[in-house]
This record gives sequence, C-alpha cells and structure tokens, in this order.
Amino acid sequence: MSEPFFFTENIAELVKEIPPDSIVSRTFYEADRLKAILFGFAPGQELSEHTAARPAVLHFLVGEADLTLGEDSKHVQAGSWAYMQPRLPHSIVAKNTVVMLLYLL
Repeated sequence: MSEPFFFTENIAELVKEIPPDSIVSRTFYEADRLKAILFGFAPGQELSEHTAARPAVLHFLVGEADLTLGEDSKHVQAGSWAYMQPRLPHSIVAKNTVVMLLYLL
C-alpha cells in the first residue's frame, strides 16, 4: 500500500551540489500519472532541443535561463512556469545556477 501523501519542506534543497560544467537530475516522486524530476544546471549548461512523449510542466525555482518552446524563446527566472503539450520541441540554456522542476503528466 502506498503512502497517502508525499511532502518535502524545501524542494530546491534536494539538489545539494551542482558540479561545474554539469547538469544533475533526480527523480524524487513517481506515481501512476505523475513523475517529478528535479534538475540542477551549472551556469552555461544546456539541454539541447528535444521532445517529451507526455505533457509536461517546467517550474523554475532558482536562477535564470533561456527557454525555447517550439518557435518561441523566453527568458525565465525563479517563479517562471510553463506547460507543454506532448512532442513540443524545447531546450534550456542556464545563464547562472538554475534549479528546475520537471513534471511529466
């Protein structure tokens, strides 16, 4: 039997260290309809253009980045949030240290 809830007091603290020139990721929650992955980007790191087979939400917690969603480019910062339909090409370039949540729905 699974637990009736999941709680973490400070999600950004789950990424303790981001080595230089690296991107770290940690799946911290997974259920039937949701997978939650925490990403940490060192300054200048990039996730090149790719797609996801499932709808997804990007929630930026720390830092600033350039986000490309299809043909649109956005400057994002802590508090920025984006919903993506399946198979939408997207990419991320960290301007400084970035912590981001990815929810796969």
